Amino acid sequence: MSQNHTPLSYKDAGVDIDAGDALVDRIKPLAKKTMREGVLAGIGGFGALFEVPKRYKEPVLVSGTDGVGTKLKLAFEWSMHDTVGIDLVAMSVNDVLVQGAEPLFFLDYFACGKLDVDTAAAVVGGIARGCELSGCALIGGETAEMPGMYPAGEYDLAGFCVGAVEKSKILSGQNVKPGDVVLGLASHGVHSNGFSLVRKCIERAAGNLPATLDGMPFKEAVMKPTRLYVKNVLAALAQHPIKALAHITGGGLLENIPRVLPEGTAAHLKKGSWPQSELFAWLQATAGIDDIEMNRTFNNGIGMVVVIAAEEAAACAATLRGLGESVHEIGVIAERGQGAAVVVA
Repeated sequence: MSQNHTPLSYKDAGVDIDAGDALVDRIKPLAKKTMREGVLAGIGGFGALFEVPKRYKEPVLVSGTDGVGTKLKLAFEWSMHDTVGIDLVAMSVNDVLVQGAEPLFFLDYFACGKLDVDTAAAVVGGIARGCELSGCALIGGETAEMPGMYPAGEYDLAGFCVGAVEKSKILSGQNVKPGDVVLGLASHGVHSNGFSLVRKCIERAAGNLPATLDGMPFKEAVMKPTRLYVKNVLAALAQHPIKALAHITGGGLLENIPRVLPEGTAAHLKKGSWPQSELFAWLQATAGIDDIEMNRTFNNGIGMVVVIAAEEAAACAATLRGLGESVHEIGVIAERGQGAAVVVA
């Protein structure tokens, strides 16, 4: 039985080392723009080094990791790769933020079957932009080319963030009490959760999709990246005694707010106290779902919730508005009794 002894290279097996090197060259200047105090060694080493800034007296590290979910399916279909990196960063840094932490550094993982340098550079460019906007250093990551693992033109993303907070300033929500006010910071749209339903709505309305929503082309409205709340909320935290923060992601308002409330308390939200965008109105009408399902599946217009004492609420809202946030007073904290942890009425 004859054997073929023709040499096989890694490239013959489907992995292009040169493409990987080209991508690293494209990434380095993007990552350089995110450098900040504490970075000792960034892109290129086996491990990235970071020193917690000396201004922290009792630093506690806070970590978070996430992906972008099935929003990536639309990025593939519509060839819109430049903003999903912002989504990736936002999902982790906003989570770290809710415990009062300042995001320090971020690492990403990009996996594909065959590396397209332009696509990967667009994605990582978004990651770097997200880091830059949230004051977070992009100090490392991994690009994995794995032939046969992913369909042509598809990739997966994951990210990991580490932040720091003074031990005495950790937000646990344990001092939240009835009478406190719930402020809602507007979202940019769907952000990165609920896209399995979004895609079903697009499929259902095929051939009859709206040309525009909320003053922008339909695809742009759907893909608008997750809002980065970090810099504005950290500035508000420095000025006001905020008691709790909740990042409104998968599970919506109904499941995320209770995560930061003490036992025996509930959030009573006032229906109609914040506007519903054209995008969310279209999704609700197309899916044919009720308000409860909307508030459990999507952020439905509120991407971050702030809980603060009633006498501090107006000043805090004014500070956040002055920084560029759209702020709505959406409810109050009450005794829970036998009711749900979040009531919208």
